[in-house]
Amino acid sequence: MFAPPPARSGGMPLSAWLIAGAVVLAIVAGLLLAGHRKIPAITGIRPLDSYAANLPLTQLQMSESTSLSGGKSTFVDGHIRNSGAATVTGVTVQVLFRNEEQMPPQIETLPLALIRTHEPYVDTQPVSAAPLKPGDEQEFRLIFESIPANWNMQMPEIRVIGVEKK
Repeated sequence: MFAPPPARSGGMPLSAWLIAGAVVLAIVAGLLLAGHRKIPAITGIRPLDSYAANLPLTQLQMSESTSLSGGKSTFVDGHIRNSGAATVTGVTVQVLFRNEEQMPPQIETLPLALIRTHEPYVDTQPVSAAPLKPGDEQEFRLIFESIPANWNMQMPEIRVIGVEKK
């Protein structure tokens, strides 16, 4: 009656626990290594895409906005027209902010975002959400969170370096 209960068999053996632990550690290590790989930043000026001549960017305007937290955003708005024969599903641009000091420009590479609505605020969407068919024209907005202090305050050069078509 006061004897210890008999040992139960049927639990997982120690070797199974060790194997399961090793598998979990391998998965965690793989995720950590994969998470530390960074996509290399595009640092140099890239050549224009072969379809870029068919996508003129016009009516360029710049504006700024300050957030409640004190951050400043700079916007470049304009129009893009597809004067080619293909439907465009994605556009990547390279924006060059030049300076007066003969230093290399700051280069920003980003996807072009189309303006979906203006009210109650300007809302953008990727080109893939509303592909540009031949002859289509659409407003776009580029958003920048940090502009170099030595920027010459002129309209930056916008270069179409990537075009996805279907």
